[in-house]
Amino acid sequence: MRVGVGLPTGIAGTDGQLVIEWARRVDAGPFSSLGVIDRLVYGNYEPLTVLAAAAAVTQRVLLATTIVIGPLHNNALLAKVAASIDALSGGRLVLGLAVGARKEDYDAAGVDYRTRGKRLTEQLATLRSLWEEGSLSPKTARARGPELLIGGLSDQGFARVARYADGYVHGGGPPKAFARAADKARAAWCDAGRPGRPQLWAQGYFALGNDDIEEAGAHYLRDYYAFTGPFAERIAAGLLTSPQAIAQFMRGYEEAGCDELVLFPTVPDIAQLDQMADILRGLGRDFNYTTD
Repeated sequence: MRVGVGLPTGIAGTDGQLVIEWARRVDAGPFSSLGVIDRLVYGNYEPLTVLAAAAAVTQRVLLATTIVIGPLHNNALLAKVAASIDALSGGRLVLGLAVGARKEDYDAAGVDYRTRGKRLTEQLATLRSLWEEGSLSPKTARARGPELLIGGLSDQGFARVARYADGYVHGGGPPKAFARAADKARAAWCDAGRPGRPQLWAQGYFALGNDDIEEAGAHYLRDYYAFTGPFAERIAAGLLTSPQAIAQFMRGYEEAGCDELVLFPTVPDIAQLDQMADILRGLGRDFNYTTD
């Protein structure tokens, strides 16, 4: 299992220069990917813009959206932007898409929340067609377009993985929850007659340091997932706050068949990244390789 790290772009108040320096350091290792998340009505950076900036200061790590809320985007424009980032990065874009769960983002974009599933299915077919036909430039590194992941827990979501995507991305939680979702993704893949198996991605959240840092991280998760009601407290309780917890979390995901685990910070401090890098190296996981 490979291990990536997220940018702190979903945390309100994150400084732009921190984002750039974070990306530079991630590329130096020991991580395999750099992740971003998407919201519209929140204090975060726009994810595709961030990955374009990251492409300019990195050379080897994958640049992943986990996820972009697909139905909020015009199909042709999304295809063009994704192709541009893929070309600028030398084929390192991994485009994760899902419907998103927050109605307020759809209201702000003027998009009907009730049609989001249908819109995403149509979007996936359009993206593949535009990339494969080559009707938009620049050309992507692969003829079929960037590596495409789909998120979500519905049966329709797993069907989209099998029909249009290269793999599935899970939104987080304990390894057992990922294992159940991974089984459904593999089953849908098999039922569709796809060769091989889907790529399986997942994510978690961390805050490393003293009690104040841990509480700041938990506060962020409670706020970010406030729309889930009382469940937000359970998400905050799953925050990874020690090397031992991170090692156990990674081991559980690896045993469940995860290919890439992206660990997201909940505190916008470069020291968080440095501590995570030290932990991974201590566990013998260093993905400081080149893509050549």
